[in-house]
Amino acid sequence: MRKSERLFQLVNLLRGRRTAITAEQLSDVMEVSVRTIYRDIQALSLSGVPVDGEAGIGYILRSGYELPPLMFNFDEMQALLLGARMVEAWTDPDLAAGAQRAVQKIRAVLPEPLLIQADRQAYRVPTLTPQQQLGDTHRTIRRACEQQQILKLHYIDAEDNKTERRIWPLGMFFWGDRWTLVAWCEVRQDYRNFRFDRAITVEITDEHYPIDTERNLEHYIDMMKKLYGEPSDSAVN
Repeated sequence: MRKSERLFQLVNLLRGRRTAITAEQLSDVMEVSVRTIYRDIQALSLSGVPVDGEAGIGYILRSGYELPPLMFNFDEMQALLLGARMVEAWTDPDLAAGAQRAVQKIRAVLPEPLLIQADRQAYRVPTLTPQQQLGDTHRTIRRACEQQQILKLHYIDAEDNKTERRIWPLGMFFWGDRWTLVAWCEVRQDYRNFRFDRAITVEITDEHYPIDTERNLEHYIDMMKKLYGEPSDSAVN
């Protein structure tokens, strides 16, 4: 663990206590030597963190101390805002609302110069109309992936045939103009990719699919890497 991470952890440990804690106790929790704890306490004190200590009693953080807010540089700020806007434009309503709240929190801690740069950001993320219309489908599929629930899917395949599938939803991929779902298909007994825009109806069942070492997203990606070098949408139904 780097020193900066260790100091951050040490401050959080002290903030979470109402009574003093000894260097020996801290060393046990943080799995470092007592000598390292002494040095870290000294570093915190020199940096302005109000740690009070007394021999034989231990250390305690002075009441009322709060960690300063995180500061972002321009590239970090731009990456966060761009990512949030992409989520807002191209995923589902719940994630879009979460992205909007995240942007508000990010902007709340930015100093004025970075706020000005944020408003002048060159990147623009257009909202894709087909993706907007698929918001409810996207939300249903995402929740099924997160909760490992089997989906009932009424679907139009590449030959315009209507099919009904029971699938294990494993992961979602965005290809720039469409989303696809990687799933284990109970009908085909194999992995299949399903385009969101070809789904007629998507229904979450009450059934949870099991954890399987050969039927999961990592296994699928490993297979695709061996075949194509990277995940491919060539198997989209």
